[in-house]
Amino acid sequence: MLKMDIPGYGELHLSDAVFDFNGTLAVEGELIDGIAERLNILAERMHLHIITGDSFGKAKSELADIKCKLTILKPENQAIAKRNYLKTVDPKHTVAIGNGRNDQYMLKEAALGIVVSGREGAAIETILAANILMPDIESVLDTLLHQKRLIATLRS
Repeated sequence: MLKMDIPGYGELHLSDAVFDFNGTLAVEGELIDGIAERLNILAERMHLHIITGDSFGKAKSELADIKCKLTILKPENQAIAKRNYLKTVDPKHTVAIGNGRNDQYMLKEAALGIVVSGREGAAIETILAANILMPDIESVLDTLLHQKRLIATLRS
């Protein structure tokens, strides 16, 4: 669990992380270089969940060596499905990370929502639903692994 008291923001006790796959952790279905190692380090501190429509059919093989729970969604109503998945973990103790329009509800309802602009960009609705905008997934993972960065971003 990641625990932090952020001045002017409040306490965060994050036990779970819910990630979008394509556009967030992967480009065209392939995991971004350097992400696997960071994910496995983070998995020692919290439960990792990766949810995807798996547009490229590669998620299972790409994530085979990652300590995570992979959920592949049906193509329709993915924004609702992702929000509903968030409710299966405790949203009050979950960080949600994504970039697409179908990630906006889970980012808004999580204790902490992080949108990644990345190589594929980010949907405006999702940016507005998030607490933090980050340029790439490496920055997100490094910030979660080095919590003082998160405190510096969110404090007031």
